[in-house]
Amino acid sequence: MKSFNKVIAIALAVIVLAFAAVNLIPRFMRESASVLNVEINRVVREIEESKSIPDTDKYTTISGVYKQSTNEDFFVSDNEYVIREIDSSLYRIEYFEQTESKGGMLYTNIALGVFSLLVIAVLFYIRHNIIKPFSQITNLPYELSKGNLIIPLRESKNRFFGKFLWGLDMLREKLEESKRAELELKKEKKTMLLSLSHDIKTPLSAIKLYSKALSSGIYKEPNKQQEVYESINTKADEIERLVSEIMRNETEDIIAFDVKNGEFYLSEVINSIKSYYSDKLENTDFLVAHFSDCIINGDCDRFVEVLQNIMENAIKYGDGNHIAISFSDEEDCRIITVKNSGCTLDESELAHIFDSFYRGSNVGLKPGNGLGLYICRQLTRAMGGDIFAEIENSNMCVSVVCKKK
Repeated sequence: MKSFNKVIAIALAVIVLAFAAVNLIPRFMRESASVLNVEINRVVREIEESKSIPDTDKYTTISGVYKQSTNEDFFVSDNEYVIREIDSSLYRIEYFEQTESKGGMLYTNIALGVFSLLVIAVLFYIRHNIIKPFSQITNLPYELSKGNLIIPLRESKNRFFGKFLWGLDMLREKLEESKRAELELKKEKKTMLLSLSHDIKTPLSAIKLYSKALSSGIYKEPNKQQEVYESINTKADEIERLVSEIMRNETEDIIAFDVKNGEFYLSEVINSIKSYYSDKLENTDFLVAHFSDCIINGDCDRFVEVLQNIMENAIKYGDGNHIAISFSDEEDCRIITVKNSGCTLDESELAHIFDSFYRGSNVGLKPGNGLGLYICRQLTRAMGGDIFAEIENSNMCVSVVCKKK
């Protein structure tokens, strides 16, 4: 575009010079006429002084000098001339023809002006309809190579490049769409892998706890030992299932939480949670309030995972003094609330604790990836429920809303 602008500037300069040259010719001619008068006077003085016809080669405007005689037609000549009387004799002084036509100059200027306007119009037409659209096209590959796919190309009705620009913009949109889909897929895949890895920690922690208890000889009764062995086996099966799910999702293009909604009794979940954490929280005041059993809509296994994640957070970020599970009803929903003491989280952070990879200001040096509550929200919503949190007198309360049948 800049190079073509230089071409336009040069063309305009040439036009200006052409106008200047055409209009300076009359002036030059007038100056030549002045020279002619001077040289005619010089010829007259030279004849007067030398009494002979001078050599005209030394003059720029005089072509010949002739004295009147009886054997020729003195006043007939094909050249322009003037007659001068010198010492009672007539002399014909011929000079080079110098003409100046005002009408001719006017027509010349008009013709030159029309031609100049035509040239300028053609140059600007080429600039607007060919060079400018082409300039947009030349920048596009560079922008695409840098990954700049957001800025759209302007629509154009240009007969030369309009359809081509439209096609390039469609290509840009497709590339942008593909890039966005790829990023979303990578994010979902990473989230899924991290969430499954997070889920492995709970049964793994249980296996370590049971193993430590067995090695310490805490369970001496054979029946209790058998129960612990079965629990270890169950948790190992759960880890195996999660690992299989990780491997399966590694080969899938679309990753989503696998929720199989159905019906189950609330007591199945709560009794499982109570049995598991009663042994784990020996030094914590762990209380499960009385509740009336009901049928819940959702996935039983996933619902257990939700409550386990909430309990693990209560243990990790609470002070270990008190953890309680309470129940309430609202319309056709059952609300299950896990409350733990020792909450140091700022209330302004409550809006973000269910975001993926978010870790609050109270995490300290505790390990984690900020996925526990995010997984809970995804699972509860997939089961038609919801989850929310609030802080009451330094107690963190996380409530799960589930649909009753």
